[in-house]
Amino acid sequence: MTLTLPPTVTDRAFARLAEIAEATGVARALRVAVEGGGCSGFHYDIKLDDPAEDDLVLQKDGQTVLIDPVSLPFLSGARIDFTEELIGARFVIDNPNASSSCGCGTSFSM
Repeated sequence: MTLTLPPTVTDRAFARLAEIAEATGVARALRVAVEGGGCSGFHYDIKLDDPAEDDLVLQKDGQTVLIDPVSLPFLSGARIDFTEELIGARFVIDNPNASSSCGCGTSFSM
């Protein structure tokens, strides 16, 4: 599996990171990782974190999204967004590499 297109981050996702930093008084990067497990084979691990030396760093307006090199091929061409719905607000991944996903959207297969 190789990286053909880098992931993108929407303006809405960067804006939400800025809101989190303002509310907490601490600017932290959003880490998006792919791990084994979940009901469909892989799952997304999304958390606030500090950068590592080998991370892909995506930045806009002082906000940062990090992707580790192991997760990067799984996220080739993916779009990282933030959504607010009746069921809650969350960061979401629109991943063109996923052949199927579970109902909650955090688990997928390739």
